[in-house]
Amino acid sequence: MEMRRKHNHGYRVFNLVSKILLGLFALLCLLPFVLMIVGSFTDNGEVIREGYSLFPKKWSTAAYDMLFSYPDNIIRAYRNTIVQTVVGTAISLFCISGTGYVLSRQDFQSRNIVAFYFYFTMLFGGGLIPWYIVMKQVLHLENTLWAIMVPSFFSAYNIFLMRNFIKQGVPVELIECSKLDGAGDARIYLQIVLPLSLPSLATIGLFVALGLWNDWYLCMLFISDSELQSLQYYLYSMLNSAKALREIQSRSGIVLDVDLPSETSKLAMSMVATGPILLVYPFIQRFFIKGLTVGAVKG
Repeated sequence: MEMRRKHNHGYRVFNLVSKILLGLFALLCLLPFVLMIVGSFTDNGEVIREGYSLFPKKWSTAAYDMLFSYPDNIIRAYRNTIVQTVVGTAISLFCISGTGYVLSRQDFQSRNIVAFYFYFTMLFGGGLIPWYIVMKQVLHLENTLWAIMVPSFFSAYNIFLMRNFIKQGVPVELIECSKLDGAGDARIYLQIVLPLSLPSLATIGLFVALGLWNDWYLCMLFISDSELQSLQYYLYSMLNSAKALREIQSRSGIVLDVDLPSETSKLAMSMVATGPILLVYPFIQRFFIKGLTVGAVKG
């Protein structure tokens, strides 16, 4: 009885210490984000003189006033980014899961040849110039959102990740029994493979969505129409324009009656770019955790 009481006391102490340490670690993880929020509302002059602080002496919304000086532009950039993220992620998951399922089938005799084709692209690439020529002159994807979405459709790394999960997480006996019951390949893929592959779909989908949301490089290469610019490239262009204006002002000696928030605007841009993802992530995480239990096979 005495040993059991000591054991319970030790367990409560360990549980309390663990919760305190986890709480402190969570606060440390939140600290950079809190500093980014506070810094974006800090006066730019104070940041230049004294650096970033969690408790600034002077508050200012000049950074957000500059960002939203043309609200139509930033709303259009948000719309383009949301469209390319949602549509691109959905099509990518369909292509990646379908390819991974085909490569995991033992009765597909050419699976090793096709797998080597994808694997070869991970080791050797044609380079930027041939890729640019194919995208622009062969596929004619210039000045379309497809130019940003198409490269994510058949990511070799994600395909192999999906193939390995299906081979390990979807029992072969279950597929064979479905065939004996008269189910076709399409029905097996849609009603058996996809529900059991929800954990990998959630993981791959999260990575693809983050890549599409944060993309600015492909937009810089293939999008010259300002109506189709993504949010990241729009903010990148605005930051470069402000930097060029400050440089011209310093070199020419001309003093303009414009106070550009050079430092706080960077934090405000980070907030504008990452804010929606941070708001949506808890819902994505809920489905991700649910997918971990859906993938179980009852005995």
